[in-house]
Amino acid sequence: MVEEAMFRVEGLRKSFGTIRVLDGVDLDLHAGSVTVLMGANGAGKSTLVRIVSGVYSRDAGTMTLAGQSYDPSTPAGAMRAGVVTVHQNINDGVVADLDVATNLTLDRLSGKGARWFFNRRGVYGEAREVADRMGLSFDLRANINDLSLADRQMVAIARAMSREPQVLILDEPTSSLSSAEADRLFALVDRLKTRGVAILYISHRMSDIRRLADKIVTLRDGRISGVFEGPELDYEGAVNAMLGRRVGRGDLAVSEGGETVFTAQNLQIASGAKPLSLNLRRGEVVAITGLVGVGKTVLAETLFGARKPISGQMQLNGQPYAPRSTHQAIGAGVFLVAKDRSDSGIVPDFNIYENISLPFLRRFSPYSVSNRGAERLRARQQVAELGIVCRTERDEMSTLSGGNQQKVMVARWMSQKAELLILDEPFQGVDIAARRDIGNKLRASANERATLVFLTEIDEAFEIADRILVMSEHTIVGEHRNSNVDVTQLLAEIAGQHKVTSLD
Repeated sequence: MVEEAMFRVEGLRKSFGTIRVLDGVDLDLHAGSVTVLMGANGAGKSTLVRIVSGVYSRDAGTMTLAGQSYDPSTPAGAMRAGVVTVHQNINDGVVADLDVATNLTLDRLSGKGARWFFNRRGVYGEAREVADRMGLSFDLRANINDLSLADRQMVAIARAMSREPQVLILDEPTSSLSSAEADRLFALVDRLKTRGVAILYISHRMSDIRRLADKIVTLRDGRISGVFEGPELDYEGAVNAMLGRRVGRGDLAVSEGGETVFTAQNLQIASGAKPLSLNLRRGEVVAITGLVGVGKTVLAETLFGARKPISGQMQLNGQPYAPRSTHQAIGAGVFLVAKDRSDSGIVPDFNIYENISLPFLRRFSPYSVSNRGAERLRARQQVAELGIVCRTERDEMSTLSGGNQQKVMVARWMSQKAELLILDEPFQGVDIAARRDIGNKLRASANERATLVFLTEIDEAFEIADRILVMSEHTIVGEHRNSNVDVTQLLAEIAGQHKVTSLD
C-alpha cells in the first residue's frame, strides 16, 4: 500500500505573458521524508516555490495538504496552514533592522493572539528556547545587520523552525554556511524527519544531496524530467535528467600565465593575522579556497578598495596600488563580483542592460547624455556569451531566476576590460550548467587580465583554477598548482592543520 502524500501538487501550470514557466507539474512530498528538487536556472523552481508558499497564484492545477485542498493567497496564509519556506534570498527570511530575538519570535508577536504590550523578557525567553534548539550561540540582542551572512541564514532557518511546519521548503539553505553550520542544519533536518515533517530541499550541492535525499525530482523547462528514489539514488542520472544531456568534466589545460599584473607584499588584513603575499599573472585563474569566516571576503574587499589593509603594500602593473575607494579601484581596472548580489549587486528595479552598465555610465555618456543603444548592444553580447535566460536585455531583474541574476552580475564586470577581476563565490546559488557557463567564459577570456576567484567548495576550485591557494585565519597557508594536487595536504590546510602529521 502506497503511503498517502502529506503534500501533493497535480497538473500545476503558470505563465507570465506568453512564457509558460510551469507546464503540468506533479509533485508528492511525504511525511518524514526529504525530497530534493533539482533544476537548471530558469527551469521553474522559483516559480513553483512561490506558488506553494502563496506568493504567486497558479493558472491551473490542484494542491492538497494532508488530504485537504490547499490554496494560499498570501505567504502568511501558507504559514498558517503549516507550509513554511526559507527562501534563497536571506533578506526574505529576516527583518534587518530588528535584533535576533525579535526576528525569532516575530510571528508570535504579530500573529493572532499577540499581546497588546511588548514583553521584552518574555520575547528573549522564547527566543532563547528557539536558539537553543538550533544551537545558535550568538548574542540575541545583536542587530541582524551586524551579523555575518551565514549567521543571518541560520536566524532565517531558526525562525522557520519556530513555526512548527508540516511542510518545510529549504531553498539552497547551505549556500552561505560553513561545514559546521551545515552539519547543524542536517542534524535539524534529521530531527524534523522523525517528527513527520515533509521536506522539500532545493540544492545542487552533491554533498547536501548525498547526505539528505530520500528522493530526487528533476525539473526541466517547466516539467518534471525525472524522479529518482529507492535505496541507491542515481545521482548522475538525476544531473543528466536535469540538464537534458550527459555532462562530463573535461581535463583542464593548466596555464602558467604571463606577466605579473598584481602583487601584494606582507599584506595584513585583520588584527593579529599573519601577513600574506600574492602574485597574480595575466592569463591565469587563481582560486582562493577556505572555510566560511577565514577572511576570503575581507581580502576581496581589501583588494577592491572597500577596506583598508592594516599594513603591507600592493602593486598593479608595477605601480603602487592603494585605492581609497571602490571608485578608484574601478578606475584602475580592478573589478569585484560581490558575494551577496542582493545587498551589493543587483538593482531589482533596473532592467538587465541598466544593471550591466551601472558602474560604467561615464563610459556610455561621453557628453553627459547616456548612449542607450551602446548599453543595450554591450548587454546583448554578454547575454549571448553567458547564456542568460531572458526575452531581451530590457527584462527587469526581478523576472530572472537567481542563477540568471548571478550571471548578470558576472556579465556586468566582464563587459569592460579589467586588469584584475575578482569574484567572491560567483557560483553561489547557481546550477551545474550555469556554473560551467560562467567558468568557461572566465577561462576563455583569462588572457585579457588576471583573475582571482574566492570559493568555499573545493570541487569548484578544481574545475576552474590554474592555481589554488588556501586561506586560514585571514592569511594564505597553502599553494597548489592544479595538477596532481595532494588533496590530503590541501584538506589539512583548509582545516587549519598547516602541516600533515603521519598517523603511522
